[in-house]
Amino acid sequence: MSFLYPSFLFGLLAVSVPIAIHLFNFRRTRRVFFTNVALLRTVQTETKSFRRLKHWLILAARCLFLACLVFAFAQPFIPSKSKLGLSRQGVTSLYLDNSFSMQNERNEKRYLDIATGKLDELLTLFRNATSLQLLTNDFSAAEQQAGTAEAIRDRVTSVRFAHTPRTLETVYKRQRNLLASLNPGGRNQLFWFSDFQKSTVGDLSRLKIDTTDRLFIVPLDAQATKNVYVDSVWLSTPFIREMQNNSINVQLNNGGRENVKNLPIRLYLDDTQTSTASATIPPGGSATVSLNFNVTSKGYHRGRIVFEDYPITFDNQYFFVIEASPAVRVLHLFDQKGPTDYVQTVYSDDSLFVQRSFNAQNFDVGQLKETDLVVLEGVTQVNGTLRTELERFVRQGGSLAIIPPATPDASSYSPFLSALGVGVVQVTASAPGVSATPLPVAEPDRRNPFFRDVFQQSYQSEPLNMPSAAPVWRWSAGERLLSLRDGSPLLTQVRVGGTAGRQGNVYVLANPLATQYGNFAEHALFVPVMYKIAALSVRPQRTAYSFDDNLLAVPVNDPSERTVYKLKRDKLEIIPVQRVVGNQLLLEMPKSNELAAGQEIEAGYYELQLNNSTGPPKTERLLAFNHGNQESAMDFYSADELRRVFANQPNVEVFDSIQDGDFVQILEQENLGKSLWKYFLLAALAFLLIEVGLVRFMKG
Repeated sequence: MSFLYPSFLFGLLAVSVPIAIHLFNFRRTRRVFFTNVALLRTVQTETKSFRRLKHWLILAARCLFLACLVFAFAQPFIPSKSKLGLSRQGVTSLYLDNSFSMQNERNEKRYLDIATGKLDELLTLFRNATSLQLLTNDFSAAEQQAGTAEAIRDRVTSVRFAHTPRTLETVYKRQRNLLASLNPGGRNQLFWFSDFQKSTVGDLSRLKIDTTDRLFIVPLDAQATKNVYVDSVWLSTPFIREMQNNSINVQLNNGGRENVKNLPIRLYLDDTQTSTASATIPPGGSATVSLNFNVTSKGYHRGRIVFEDYPITFDNQYFFVIEASPAVRVLHLFDQKGPTDYVQTVYSDDSLFVQRSFNAQNFDVGQLKETDLVVLEGVTQVNGTLRTELERFVRQGGSLAIIPPATPDASSYSPFLSALGVGVVQVTASAPGVSATPLPVAEPDRRNPFFRDVFQQSYQSEPLNMPSAAPVWRWSAGERLLSLRDGSPLLTQVRVGGTAGRQGNVYVLANPLATQYGNFAEHALFVPVMYKIAALSVRPQRTAYSFDDNLLAVPVNDPSERTVYKLKRDKLEIIPVQRVVGNQLLLEMPKSNELAAGQEIEAGYYELQLNNSTGPPKTERLLAFNHGNQESAMDFYSADELRRVFANQPNVEVFDSIQDGDFVQILEQENLGKSLWKYFLLAALAFLLIEVGLVRFMKG
């Protein structure tokens, strides 16, 4: 038998008090004389013997009462068979997983409620401890200090769901920080209450628990129920024009193991339901639905994808933002132009484009920041500032279409195009004044995504009347969009990797647009090709962002290094860590533990505002944020899988399930041993009653 608080055993010295009273009874007695001495002598003898027995029994009852009372306070117990049993005098760190996946239910009770109930029971084993820590996914400053069992119990009742999932490796490091400061000598214990979702706990094979600590893993035996969530939302076309039919695509995933049939999907725009669809999703599979909509005004529109799916409800809404009719900004730089300005004719007849024309040798390079597509036409040489700024423009995600002059300078264009991935060009132009011989253009590959929506469906298999063109240079790199029948390229596309994950595009045409070099500019194919180049130059609208993204790239107009942007939603205002690269604003969203007291990030719409020292903040853009979909995957570690993972770490114990009704009792018996203080307390009360009975009923 061992004692949890052996210092209380000094209380056994109190047993000496009744012994001293019994041995040193200094009360004086009086003699009483009677006439019948013989009779009284017999009675006196019998009374004295009985009284001596009574006194010894009372003494024994008092001593045993005090001894049992002292033992009860010392809390005796029979040690457990486990050599790594709990140490209630060390630091105890309790991790409670409050991620969104803990919304799952069993017997109409949420996992988080089940875990908090069992944790409350566990605190009864540490009711006298003062070094307890409660850690959640919030990682708040208050969690990095120790407290009493009552203080921890009060905090447990206020735990709410957190949007930031944590890997167990991060959780353990957080716990070790406090353990190392409070009790570096070891003999600490850690408890993990979680559903152990595979998509969020991280790589458990890399997790090594310090041998001086004891880890108790308490899984909730979570079941892989059905759960539908939105994987992504994208527009069918890069343009959204008011008063016209548009469509948006939604990919839905089923993170569970149950089939979902005919799930109604609703589309809301500006809080008005505009379209519906239904989806059937197999277990672990996905489905894509297309929703049609119509907007009646320009600017930003707030969208939501809504469906009903229980018991996991945090991902039943997906927020997004679309911008109607964003103008395509075209900058036309020229040197040599024909009698007809074909580029201006194409882009000036449609309100969708904002087209400006300048001589390539006399324009403000700052205009490139407000441009989507640059059409470089008939420029003989590309050197100096023009070359540097165009290369930077493409690498920042812009699109460049190059229409050659009649006699291009190979020594100027080759290094320029090589830097953009096109490679070295070989000039094949005729001498000035000599007419070139146009060659027929081969039919394009209609399966190429570039020509999607260019040809009508009913004419997909019919031969086309193709134009002719006379190339003035040749090259070999890039994806061929149009070719001549002799196999040489006419129009190619090269994608150039840029900053902040954006790609620029370089389109190279083989011939000038003048009529002596063919009739391509006058052919019906020219307009849709130029439209498609302009359409692909528009940065695809980022309809939504995720809080889990480490770095967000947001396009802004005319940014400045000293400009400070903030995100605002209702009364919440956040100034993220930020920097400007080109015309991209890079933001680092704060985690929940990095927010001020009382602040909480929720999914929804946020205004990106520009601080203005001379007036109210200016709203730059409207952004939509959603929680990550890591917790939407309903796949969890079972108790057996966890045992296999930690099989080589004997200081880690995995329970079968938190659902066991005697979970705390099993924990106490296996790791704290058999507690005996209750029995000694009952024995103390019994001996007290025996003493009372001896005094009252034992008379002689």
